[in-house]
Amino acid sequence: MTCKDLMVGALALAACVAVASTPADAQRKYDPGASDTEIKIGNIMPYSGPASAYGVIGKASEAYFRMINDEGGINGRKITFVTYDDAYSPPKTVEQARKLVENDDVLLIFQPLGTPGNTAIQKYLNTKKVPQLFVASGATKWGDPKNFPWTMGFQPNYQSEGRIFAKYILEHRPQARIGVLYQNDDFGKDVLKGLKDGLGEKTALIVAEATYEISDPTADSQIVKLKTANADVFVDLTSPRFAALAIRKVAELGWKPMHFISSVSGSIGSVLQPAGLDNAKGLLSTAYTKDPSDPLWKDDPKMIKWNAFMDKYMPGVNKADQGYVSSYMATQTLVEVLRRCGYDLSRANVMRQAANLRDFEVDVLLPGIKVNTSATDFFPVEQLQMRRFDGRVWELFGPVMNGEVGSPAG
Repeated sequence: MTCKDLMVGALALAACVAVASTPADAQRKYDPGASDTEIKIGNIMPYSGPASAYGVIGKASEAYFRMINDEGGINGRKITFVTYDDAYSPPKTVEQARKLVENDDVLLIFQPLGTPGNTAIQKYLNTKKVPQLFVASGATKWGDPKNFPWTMGFQPNYQSEGRIFAKYILEHRPQARIGVLYQNDDFGKDVLKGLKDGLGEKTALIVAEATYEISDPTADSQIVKLKTANADVFVDLTSPRFAALAIRKVAELGWKPMHFISSVSGSIGSVLQPAGLDNAKGLLSTAYTKDPSDPLWKDDPKMIKWNAFMDKYMPGVNKADQGYVSSYMATQTLVEVLRRCGYDLSRANVMRQAANLRDFEVDVLLPGIKVNTSATDFFPVEQLQMRRFDGRVWELFGPVMNGEVGSPAG
């Protein structure tokens, strides 16, 4: 074969390679925040202010993305995580969302925390067609794909938890006198609606209600009011700081009601320890994730993996803080969504992949609970299990239940 023949062959081969690679290149699609080398993700957290206990969620997500980058990124792209403080103030949330979208050019806003702040930015992000993905709030409004196709929740919705509380009360204390303390915003009102829906014709069992504002120093007077109403069941629908204060106040008063707290405030590290573990003994709540302080999971391979991540990327923190678990759960799922996006890192494809999860298993979810979504189901996790605090750990009991109370999972 002559040199001329070799040259012709090489040129032909090069042409074939070029033609073959054209379709793959043509499939590459990037919106702002994505490129061949980077995926830029925005986040808004209350690192300061009355809900600052939740700030660990943002810090843990940042650590998880560092791990992903150390492992080579997502399909070869490194994550740039841009996270801002809104101090749990909706006007500040709006300011930070605009900054992320219009100045930082993020691909999406991931796990922004809190019902009030997310409510304030929901219409803006949907108008801009920017994913508001895996919102860190259980409000039912995050599962409305018809009206808000760019917003998706993650955790079980608050109304489901309220209905589960109602079911338990009706079964175990049918003549209850119920006192309710709730945060005066969409979070508190959502759980309260679920409670009342679950009680149905028995809503008269609620003998007293009291509210508080997130900016209040305490809710002591409200708790005294509920005790004075002779309530023997206390449904405590509060965020972490107020849950800790309420548990301590109930103990100070010598009040011994059947005491429920919302799952968002079930962290042993950030709520029950500050309140006093003895004071918290007997508390009832729900769960959908494993508790890292529970010896039940010490030999669980998936929790061993979680512990290894924490030891390497967040050394020295209090692992009993449930915020680290909830962050890991949502961030692991986001990474899976972005992997599935492949070369199409458009915002529309991010939402398409997020709405196409089938029985995705997350390391820290309770056995039997899996992530499922569809174009008409924007609630990735819809199952819960009852639990009781024994003074050291939360003890799970009863079946895993779907969003509709009384329907065992599976």
